[in-house]
Amino acid sequence: MTTERQHPRDRGIDRTPTHRQPSKQPWAGLELRVPNDRSRESLVSFVECVLVELTHADVGAEYRSSNVWGVKLTQYIAADTVGERFEKRHYDERLGWHEQTMSRQDVRDELINRLARPASLATNQSHPHPAEEPDTFRVKPTWQLRTGLRSDEK
Repeated sequence: MTTERQHPRDRGIDRTPTHRQPSKQPWAGLELRVPNDRSRESLVSFVECVLVELTHADVGAEYRSSNVWGVKLTQYIAADTVGERFEKRHYDERLGWHEQTMSRQDVRDELINRLARPASLATNQSHPHPAEEPDTFRVKPTWQLRTGLRSDEK
């Protein structure tokens, strides 16, 4: 008489090790266009995920808006290891770079308000020919920040 212990293969258990495919980084899908159809609660959750990733990975977040006067970038990077202070870098092609340090709560509120906008900043200009590209927000490696390089422009 045999027991289950003696014949595990009879129960359909595969004892060979599985080899997992390398997975994408957890932050790789944190991207959003403005405008979007997310609820406020969904945006709050999205922003909290972004702030956690900024604190725990070598990544930053970038809000990009294009208009007839050029590109505007706002980048956020964790300034400490506990996620309470963030560096905000703002770039305007006409004015250059400006940096400031902000609290987590201020960054959270600013991102939620930006991502909840009903229209892209590019289409909300007083120029007769606004830019066609929507505003985008994405998390990307810190080495891609500051220069404004997009991952598809490498």
